[in-house]
Amino acid sequence: MQPRMANPITVLPEAFKAMLAVSKASSAVPGTILLLVHLRASQINGCSVCVAMHSLELKSAGESDKRIFAVGAWREAPWFSEEERAALALTEAVTRIADRSDPVPDDVWNEATRHFDEPTLAALVIQIGMINLWNRLNAATRQVAGQWAA
Repeated sequence: MQPRMANPITVLPEAFKAMLAVSKASSAVPGTILLLVHLRASQINGCSVCVAMHSLELKSAGESDKRIFAVGAWREAPWFSEEERAALALTEAVTRIADRSDPVPDDVWNEATRHFDEPTLAALVIQIGMINLWNRLNAATRQVAGQWAA
């Protein structure tokens, strides 16, 4: 597999700096939850670069293989907390925003508000938006998984 072009963030380094600044400004999401959210959105969007990267990050953070392997089936797996489930449900709704007439149903939103205060929830929504942007940049330009580590 060959990328269609260099990653857009390397072509436009100021865009990369801005994306890093947004990520830093929205860093209130607890680490494991953030990585689970990044992995789940990347799975949905088919971004092999981010699926590989965030799976390895979870592993490096001490997550078990069974939890990493089950992220795509988190509803049926017993290994996720209520807080993680709320974040994953919100991630799926925001990532699949065009799939239903009510993109983020009240029950999904309300469950997230039970677990996250407003600053953390704001950071979570921004982080979901950012991982979707990263996924789209990589998928559109056919970036190759693993090359980021080279």
